[in-house]
Amino acid sequence: MSFEHAPVTKGLMMGSALTSIIGGIFDVKHYLHLQLVPHMSRNHQYWRLLLHHTAFSNSSDLLIAEILLYGVGVHIERQFGSVKFASFTAASVLLATILEFLTLILFHNIGINQIPSGPSALLFSILYQWYRLIPPAYHFRIFGVAGSNKAFVYILASQLALGHLPGSFAPAAVGLLTGFIYRSELVNIKSWRLSPSIIRFSTRFLLPLVGSTRAPRRSTRARPETNHQTPSPDLGNEEIIATARPSAGTEETGGSVMQEWVNELTGRNEQGTTGVRVPSDAEITQLTTMFPNMQRAVIVGALQRRSAFLLFQEIVLGSDM
Repeated sequence: MSFEHAPVTKGLMMGSALTSIIGGIFDVKHYLHLQLVPHMSRNHQYWRLLLHHTAFSNSSDLLIAEILLYGVGVHIERQFGSVKFASFTAASVLLATILEFLTLILFHNIGINQIPSGPSALLFSILYQWYRLIPPAYHFRIFGVAGSNKAFVYILASQLALGHLPGSFAPAAVGLLTGFIYRSELVNIKSWRLSPSIIRFSTRFLLPLVGSTRAPRRSTRARPETNHQTPSPDLGNEEIIATARPSAGTEETGGSVMQEWVNELTGRNEQGTTGVRVPSDAEITQLTTMFPNMQRAVIVGALQRRSAFLLFQEIVLGSDM
């Protein structure tokens, strides 16, 4: 997993974390939640409609949202493409804001008067696209209950939806409804895209702030790479293993002499490539007369092995003396 081809998701994760931390440091989290009475009905603080999407009120919700964005948002952005995914997030936030305001108006009498801060509606809208587009990787069964790898994502999402009842359930339901409306033909917003000027501005000024999204390339080396600034002193003395045959005249003397002696004993050398004495015609004729049924090649090989054996005896006797 990486953020390759998913800069918008990485920007959402960085932005949510940064605004949540800043809100906690400067103690302004009480300005971030959305409440109908008295903030909007009496004080007319309508700026909360958009501001409450910017940061989470506590670190546990932030952690769950970051995990879900990383596991879900990356796949959806790669499916949509960055431009379409950015347009989808903008449309989802605007539509979810309208639906949340209508939810507070319609259901504030039954206890839904406040919606916790955070882009929960956007997250559940992305989760709906993930539910519709991404197939499960594997299935399992526990105590007769069937499930898939998606079950773990749904469990995390349920923690976010049920964490601050009844207010936390409202953005979850609104987000799922927003995702459904985006995919349906009820409102034709799937073809809408951000303007080219906004895309150029984001590419020029915002994308460098996100940083690189390229996946790390794995080295093909079997051992860890060393620092190029301080090379290891042993690198110059490495043994180079080659599988090619050595060219003529490059063999070491000791190895070639030993190989030649072994070939002399086994008779595997060909004429003209070794220093073995070639039997004379008289010796070959004499053995042919004695063994007329033997082939000439067998007789020549026997004479070569005999000469090598005599040479070996002379070396051994000379060393004993």
